[in-house]
Amino acid sequence: MDIAWEEAGWERLSARAGRRRLPGWDCTVGLVVGDDAVLMIDPGSCIREGAELRAQAEGLTGRHVTHLAFTHDHFDHVLGAAAFPGAEVYGAVGLDALMSSARGREELRADAVRQGLPEADAAESAAQLVAPRHLVSGEWTLELGGLQVLLANVGPGHTPHDLAVCVPDPAGTEVVFCGDLVEESGEPMAGPDAVPAQWPAALDRLLALGGPDALYVPGHGAVVDAAFVTAQRATLAARFGVSSA
Repeated sequence: MDIAWEEAGWERLSARAGRRRLPGWDCTVGLVVGDDAVLMIDPGSCIREGAELRAQAEGLTGRHVTHLAFTHDHFDHVLGAAAFPGAEVYGAVGLDALMSSARGREELRADAVRQGLPEADAAESAAQLVAPRHLVSGEWTLELGGLQVLLANVGPGHTPHDLAVCVPDPAGTEVVFCGDLVEESGEPMAGPDAVPAQWPAALDRLLALGGPDALYVPGHGAVVDAAFVTAQRATLAARFGVSSA
């Protein structure tokens, strides 16, 4: 089974979880497999890319993707959602209003085009964007059948609506999908919607959830450990003038 994942371009992280680094923006997509359900984390940058991911997920798991989780609302992490009809969609509180509004969709479309997504893909994907129906204000335990996945609203930080996904593995190592709160392939991006004063505290919450032995999956880049997250927390605190206490 691991060979099949590798051949499809996916990296197996545990018995229940894997991820793929997408071309273009090096955005991470997560896949979590329960006995009865399948969760995809951040379904790609457009409907076309999302459809490819859905087909791969179905091929690898033999089941439909039943749940989606958004780590935050940037275009490369959400615009593929419409390719997963019928999926239950989760996000941090506040994300629904942002993604449902005409202004929010237009901002996502415009940002996608600025970053190089073809205009037709951006317009179609923003027009059909699926906003989260299940809103996480603290922590939410998602039952996938034989596997309980924790969705945690750990932000604000990279954005006002940062969600982490923690996947336990009794026989191995816990996997924490961090979204863009953590980046390995470059300096963390702090755009106009970032909340710099609270970003280090968001990383503290990530570390408390995963612990010292977890695998931390950045929104962009290679999988890292707790020491990397701790070092990035210190860097961000110094960069934004936030107390390290």
